[in-house]
Amino acid sequence: MANPVSRQHTITVCTDCRFTGGPCRPGADLIQRLNRSIAALGEPLDRDFSITGTVCMAACTRPCTIAFQATGKATYLFGDISPEEDIDDLVSFATTYAGRGDGMTRAAERPRGLNGKTLARIPAAMLVSEDIGWHFQ
Repeated sequence: MANPVSRQHTITVCTDCRFTGGPCRPGADLIQRLNRSIAALGEPLDRDFSITGTVCMAACTRPCTIAFQATGKATYLFGDISPEEDIDDLVSFATTYAGRGDGMTRAAERPRGLNGKTLARIPAAMLVSEDIGWHFQ
């Protein structure tokens, strides 16, 4: 049996809509579009990203909601995403995000279509050791 490919980055899309009380069709469409667009770019980007859905990202007033995550990197949460209009900007951001060791980007470095859509930038988890008083990332 072949070993599964280990993906370094995760893109998570909200796939449930409290307003309709059921599945979020735009979220499912966004997952399909992202999979196709990133696969079309080929390696290494398609090898580095896992694209998945989740039931709730607690941003119901700003659908579609999408997060970019990786170990040791800042996490980004975007809202008001249009699966049709924002796909190129999301793929462009994925490329930038993958290329940054810490995942950090300034607003001016993000694609123009994502302006005003950043809901959160969460720093990478920090571990604190009381023994030596250092912070580890």
